[in-house]
Amino acid sequence: MIEYITIRSYAEEELVEKRSRFIGRVWPIHSEEEARQHIQDTAKEFHDARHTCWCYQLHETSVERYSDDGEPQGTAGQPMLEYFRNKGIENYCCTVTRYFGGILLGTGGLVRAYTGAADLAASKAGISRYQTCREFLVECTYSLFERLRGAVESFSGRIVSSEYSSSVLLSVLIPEESAGAFERKVTDLSSGNAVCLPGKLRTVQMPLT
Repeated sequence: MIEYITIRSYAEEELVEKRSRFIGRVWPIHSEEEARQHIQDTAKEFHDARHTCWCYQLHETSVERYSDDGEPQGTAGQPMLEYFRNKGIENYCCTVTRYFGGILLGTGGLVRAYTGAADLAASKAGISRYQTCREFLVECTYSLFERLRGAVESFSGRIVSSEYSSSVLLSVLIPEESAGAFERKVTDLSSGNAVCLPGKLRTVQMPLT
């Protein structure tokens, strides 16, 4: 089962709208303390900017917070928060810093600019899923390796490590709901000759396909 979707890594992008600069940043987070630190550091770095608006959300506690930081109410932090909510992204912090360009954008223009900068940063960062997976230790022949790797990919799994000696020894993560089917697939591919040992369950970050 997919636990939640989140930002894969830190990223920064900039959008320019009628000479105003909007600098969007995103981070994956696991606590409010992390979010507040990112917001504080960004505001300090861009201390000469007109506004640093922000939002963040935490999966575990369902906490959602935002700030328009002096922009007209509902034109910055809240639409940014709504953008991430519509994407189903959790455990993130996003800031958008504005350097005013001298031209007023109006309510609609501000919403588009702030959400646009957030979208650029989030798209650059990419998204991942935190998912419960079953560990497997798989031993196979070299001739079977490529087909086995294809099977791991077909079950949206990941090869964590590999060792090569007289045979190939793989440490594999497979989404929990597909674990049984993966074992059967390994048996079928190898005619029962490959070793496929299930291990413990882990909640890990997996690329979102």
